[in-house]
Amino acid sequence: MMRQATRSSHRAGFTLVELLLALTLMSMLLALAYGGLRAATRATDRGQNILEDSSRIRMAHQFVRKQLNQISPLTFEESEDGTERTVFVGEEQRIRFVAPMPGYLGFGGPQVQELAIVSGQQGLELVLSHALLQGFEEDLLYERAPIPLVNKIESARFSFLGIDEQGELTGWTSTWDQPGVLPKSIALDIEFAEEVYIQWPLLTASVRIDQRALAENAPQQFSQPTHSTSIQKMIQNRGQKQ
Repeated sequence: MMRQATRSSHRAGFTLVELLLALTLMSMLLALAYGGLRAATRATDRGQNILEDSSRIRMAHQFVRKQLNQISPLTFEESEDGTERTVFVGEEQRIRFVAPMPGYLGFGGPQVQELAIVSGQQGLELVLSHALLQGFEEDLLYERAPIPLVNKIESARFSFLGIDEQGELTGWTSTWDQPGVLPKSIALDIEFAEEVYIQWPLLTASVRIDQRALAENAPQQFSQPTHSTSIQKMIQNRGQKQ
């Protein structure tokens, strides 16, 4: 009887091969479960990044458009003899102008603002610098660190729409060579890095100018009739090309 019980107990156990096979199957199942969990985590993180990028880009887009719409033809630089004045500086990588600031960023009246494309830790960045118009000097723009608006940029450029001496609209240009005159419209094109899955919406803002200020401060060519219809057509054509 003792021998039969011992033999039965040996038959009821697992062989070494069976044990190794069970461990192998368990390892495979755990690996599959871990892979699925990791993929789900990555998908969640990616979705969170897309939401954050979308919110950040939308806020920056709205802020830039609002500031461009509020540009004023106020002089922030003037030659020593007073014959040349600067109300707007426009280059492919930066613009400088005068406009009011939101209350949470600045106070004290109109401020000189500079939007610039600069190198950052995550590619190019769009940043804002500002200083009070009263007693303005260029060094005052850079006393404080610039305010980052949007990053992870692959390429970006400003372009400008103006009028010629006959009062006709010119084409888009990447450099503004009339510092004493405001452009009719300003555009900002941005291409993001591959890791950003959100596109920069078309940003073409027309400068809204107080006609009374123009009559007092601006050169004669500012007295030309408005070109709102033509500008809208050029903006639409620009959007279609993109």
